[in-house]
Amino acid sequence: MKLKLLFALLFVCVTSSFAQFNLSPNAEISVLTIGPGTELNDAFGHNAFRIKDTAQGLDITYGYGEYDFDAPNFYLKFAQGKLNYLVSRVDFNRLYNFYVYQNRTISEQVLNLSTIEQQKLFDFLQENYQPENRGYLYDFFYDNCATKMRDVLLKVVEAPITFHTPSNLEPKSFRALIHEHVNRNSWGSLGIDTALGAVIDEEATPYEYMFLPKYIFRFFAVATKNGEEPLVKTTTTLFEARTVEHQTSIVTSPLFIMTLLALLILWITYRDYKSQTRTKSLDLILFGLTGLIGMFVLLLWLATDHTATAQNYNLLWAFPLNLLMLLPLSKPKLGTRGRKYLKFLIIMLVLLTMHWFIGIQVFAIGWIPLLIALGIRYIYLLKFNS
Repeated sequence: MKLKLLFALLFVCVTSSFAQFNLSPNAEISVLTIGPGTELNDAFGHNAFRIKDTAQGLDITYGYGEYDFDAPNFYLKFAQGKLNYLVSRVDFNRLYNFYVYQNRTISEQVLNLSTIEQQKLFDFLQENYQPENRGYLYDFFYDNCATKMRDVLLKVVEAPITFHTPSNLEPKSFRALIHEHVNRNSWGSLGIDTALGAVIDEEATPYEYMFLPKYIFRFFAVATKNGEEPLVKTTTTLFEARTVEHQTSIVTSPLFIMTLLALLILWITYRDYKSQTRTKSLDLILFGLTGLIGMFVLLLWLATDHTATAQNYNLLWAFPLNLLMLLPLSKPKLGTRGRKYLKFLIIMLVLLTMHWFIGIQVFAIGWIPLLIALGIRYIYLLKFNS
């Protein structure tokens, strides 16, 4: 108990000392851009503010991407889109060594700020780091570790900042921007493209590109202050990631696994056709699996605060009502309602194909073999029960 009290007092003292800290005229504030990592949660990179004041012996970073694992019902809040992320404060050398160890490029853009503007920004970050202010409601596209770099600057710096569009910026949807960092034939992409709806297939405005750290770097590089002054004074690559060939096995990719699964479904369907029977276990598995995926997609759309999970047309193939078909499918034959429902599912698959070709929503390529197999299985079941 005494030890906890000692740490608490130490934290208050350190925080108080920073709150009263005045930066010297030689201080520099920069934006750090960290390159992508190998894990899905690191795939998009990271941004942070760096406050460097050699005269005062200060070199620390502030970021907006820390998880609060101690939050009650962490995973439930994460799924519901109600999870607060935390402002972090880390010694620069510690941050640098961590990302060098992870072999991730570290770039630095020193901001062209006056001494007064630097002090205001530092004070703002310090205030944000206070326990009562550290948490903020995270949104992957509109309020994350990258957008905070832009939004905090716009809030603190009184001089007008203009973010010009970088040259050679191709018009892209939010989903296409995500695919710049995530291989489409990967399990991460399969999960993202299944969970996120048609809203992210809308074309992003250039300003909205800044939800990704690499575009913070590009937009800051051409931004101006007071109409003509460059926002960035100098740009430096502090560490260049070493080239490493990542071994990716096609055998473990979603497209390969789903192709094997689809071939199994087609083989069983062909065997059923030749013998004029129906493998009930296969149908129960398919309808149960697609029904559960559909429930997951529907809950993400209607029962969470995530903005990106709305209008998800994966429901055209993963339909929650498939779960209600488990009892009829356990019987030898489907009745009239069952046959009508199979026709409905086939129409849904046709609509899905149209949505994809028209561009209303882009679906995970890993599901393609399974969707083809489902369509053929539905047609066989319709014929078998006619």
